[in-house]
Amino acid sequence: MFHSSSRTRKSSIRNRIIATPHGKIRTPFFMPDATQGAVKLIESEKIKTIGVPAMVVNTLHLYLQPGLKIIQKAGGIHQFMNWQGPLLSDSGGYQVFSLIYKTKGRAGKVYEDKVVFRSPIDGSRHELTPEKSIQIQFALGTDMMVCLDDVRPNDTDRREAEASVERTIKWARRCKREFEKQVRSHKPKVKSYHPPLLFGVVQGGIFPDLRRECAKELVKIGFDGLGYGARPIDENGKFLEEVLTATTAAIPENYLRFALGVGTPEDVIRFARLGWDMFDCVIPTREGRHGRLYQSQKSKIPASPAGRKSQNFGKDFYRILNITNAKFAMDFSPINADSKLPELREHSKAYLHHLFKVSEPLGQRLASLNNLEFYNNLILKIGS
Repeated sequence: MFHSSSRTRKSSIRNRIIATPHGKIRTPFFMPDATQGAVKLIESEKIKTIGVPAMVVNTLHLYLQPGLKIIQKAGGIHQFMNWQGPLLSDSGGYQVFSLIYKTKGRAGKVYEDKVVFRSPIDGSRHELTPEKSIQIQFALGTDMMVCLDDVRPNDTDRREAEASVERTIKWARRCKREFEKQVRSHKPKVKSYHPPLLFGVVQGGIFPDLRRECAKELVKIGFDGLGYGARPIDENGKFLEEVLTATTAAIPENYLRFALGVGTPEDVIRFARLGWDMFDCVIPTREGRHGRLYQSQKSKIPASPAGRKSQNFGKDFYRILNITNAKFAMDFSPINADSKLPELREHSKAYLHHLFKVSEPLGQRLASLNNLEFYNNLILKIGS
C-alpha cells in the first residue's frame, strides 16, 4: 500500500505515497466532497487543474439517485462523472443516521443488524446493512471504501457511546468479510486486479478509553486505514485534543489515518501535525456558495495552533473575506492574484461582489474555486 514513507523534519506530518486502482497519491491530501457525483458548480476537469488528487462520493445519495443500474451502465462512477483520479466512497451510514436523528426516528430505525430508513427523495423504504454498504461501493467502483459504522452525536452519554463502539466493531467484521468476498469475485474478471483500500471508523464519542478500545479491536480485524468518527469538537466548539491524541496513539504507524469531515484550516493543521493523512470536508464549497473566501496571508503556518476560538490564529496565516460586504463594491484588485486559475486572476473582487448581489451562480462558482485552491495549497504547505 505504501510506496515510501517519511516524516517532515519539523513535525509528525507523514509524507507517503499510497497506491490506488486509479493512481498514486502523496500524503497528506485533501478531498472535496462530490456528494452526488459532482463538486457543486465545478466540473471534474477544473478540479484536476487545481491539483486536487482525489474526491469523495456519497454512497447513499448515488444509490438513491441516479441508482446503481445507471452508474454501472455508464461503466462505473469514474466514467459517469468523467474523473479518472482516485475516488473514495463513504459507507452511507453518516447520512442515514443523521436522517434518523434529525427526524427523531420518523424517517427510520436502527436495529442490531441493519438500518431501515425512508428515502428523503420519494419516501420509499430501504435497508442498509454492512454487507449492502460494501456491495454498493463495489458497484460504484471506487478506489477507497469505508465500513458502515454506528454514528452518534458527540454529546451522547457513555452508555450510548459504548453501544456505538460495540456495534461499530461488529459491523466492521461483517464489512471486512463482505469486502474479501467481493475482492475474490472481482479478481478473475480483471487482469492485474488492484483491490480498493478499506477503512474502518473509530467511534467512542468524547471518551478516550472507548476510542482506544474501538481502534484496538478494528486493528485486530485488519484494514488499510482507520477514520476518526464524529466531529473533533464538543457541543461548545471546543477542540477534543485529548480524545484525538488518544485515538491517534491507538492507530498503528502503518495504517492510513483518515480525518472524516475535517475541517477548518486550524483543525486540518491539528490533525496533520499528529500524523493524520487524509481529509475531506464541505467547508470550502459551502462557504464559497455563501460568499466567504479563504485567502492565504504572507505569514507562515503556525507550528502549534492555539485554541479553536483564537482570533490571532486566523490572522496569522489566512483570512476570510465576506465578499458581499459593501467595501468590496469598488475593490478592483484580483480575486486571487497568485492563483493558477485565470478566472481568479482576471476577475476582480468588485465583479465577484456584484455577482453575489444579483444572485448570479457564476459568483458562487468563482468563490468555490478560490476556496478549493486555498485548501489544496494549505495541504501542500503543511506537507512540505
